[in-house]
Amino acid sequence: MVFQQKPLGIYLSVVAIVIGLAIYSTSRSGGTQASSPVPLSENVKNDVIEIDGSSTVYPITDAIVHQFQQSYPRTKVSSTFSGTRGGFDKFCAGQIDISNASRPISTQELLVCRQAAIRFIELPIAFDALTVVVNPKNTWAKDMTIAELKTLWESAAQGKIKTWDQVRSTWPSRPIALFGAGADSGTYDYFAGIVTGAEKMRSDYTGSEDDNILVEGVNKELNALGYFGLYYYEYNKDKVKPLAINGVLPSVENVKNATYQPLSRPLFIYVNAQAAQQNPALSEFIAFYLKNAERVSASVGYVPLPGEAYEIGQTHFYQGKVGTAYDGKPQPNLTIGEVLQKEKSF
Repeated sequence: MVFQQKPLGIYLSVVAIVIGLAIYSTSRSGGTQASSPVPLSENVKNDVIEIDGSSTVYPITDAIVHQFQQSYPRTKVSSTFSGTRGGFDKFCAGQIDISNASRPISTQELLVCRQAAIRFIELPIAFDALTVVVNPKNTWAKDMTIAELKTLWESAAQGKIKTWDQVRSTWPSRPIALFGAGADSGTYDYFAGIVTGAEKMRSDYTGSEDDNILVEGVNKELNALGYFGLYYYEYNKDKVKPLAINGVLPSVENVKNATYQPLSRPLFIYVNAQAAQQNPALSEFIAFYLKNAERVSASVGYVPLPGEAYEIGQTHFYQGKVGTAYDGKPQPNLTIGEVLQKEKSF
């Protein structure tokens, strides 16, 4: 079936008008927007919504799912994670409706989606920060530079950089046990690109798409060093110790004030545009997601986007703006406002 962008925009604009009337009515009656369902529920019965992808984005989406299903219990929403790359594999094969992503869609993934006629709407939903951590009993490491991270993680380090003093001469000659994102993770892709400037890093480390496994690994190994999203650090402060990167510690405040660079990053959901056109439940779920993303992302430990970013995202969704504002790779020097205003390509 050939996707038609104009009908999608018309259809979703109608949805937007109905939702807007509901929000206006709710505010006039003194109700709260966060918990009030929008009035399309007669169409939302036994529809199914399939979500997969990033483990980093999963806590936000999962919280949204739970709140949505309190209002729409007859809609089945399946939410799981297999990593950003794994999610895009399923998304571009038409197997899921929404792909959670901790990085922008890559050039190769975009090509696969294009060949399969899977048009998508790209929606930033929060900020995260990659957090480099060590064991709490580590007494020597308090900070690292991006250059030192590259020395440790680049492909050329495999089998050669094995001890702490090889990274910084004042550190002890102890073996380093490395823990990091698995190769299907968008966190891996982002870290590799920003830190090493390459798509691949050394492979002689313990990798997983499940960040909880990485937390436990670093916690149990004195000589460990690992990295994962800020959310998992915030919920495990008693198990790991963060390192300042280029002199700045990872924190919600330092992500907000843009001083924790270049390891801060936007997080995304990618929506199958044709599925949103055909499935009222999916369209209503996205409306609910964008309406509540600012509040929910903060409540589960992430950094919300500026409020106007969600408004722009809603406009893009209702107008059916398909494609990506990125060039197949992260662009850490662009603000989220600049990204949202860029012309999208597909």
